[in-house]
Amino acid sequence: MADRVNIEDVPVAETWTHLKADAGAVLVDVRTRAEWTFVGLPDLSTLDRRVVTIEWQTFPDNRVTPEFVGTLSRLLEGAGVAKDAELFFVCRSGGRSRAAAAAMAGAGYTRCRNVADGFEGPLDATGKRGRVAGWKAAGLPWRQG
Repeated sequence: MADRVNIEDVPVAETWTHLKADAGAVLVDVRTRAEWTFVGLPDLSTLDRRVVTIEWQTFPDNRVTPEFVGTLSRLLEGAGVAKDAELFFVCRSGGRSRAAAAAMAGAGYTRCRNVADGFEGPLDATGKRGRVAGWKAAGLPWRQG
């Protein structure tokens, strides 16, 4: 069912604008603990908020995390996040976050969005990420894990 859901891609700058304007909007980072620690995390402290962190896939085997939907649903409910709140899902470059957003939309969350180009974006000509597109390249606030 979730694979038939149309998930909108939202550019990183537009995501930041939505997060600033809507105190009920939530940023969910679905990368791995290693990525949060060694690559960094979006920093929402100037908005007096925190990023929700939950792994979509386990590392190193890359299996979808069992109970992802149930665990995230409980986290959101516990934080008072309504099912019609705008949820922005971010990963490294936009693939895992799209799948996670579709899974949550399938669970009844009605405004799931994918952060286009993710936290690091695509590879540049030298094979590095974080320079061409994505949260870091856009100069949006982030911190080292």
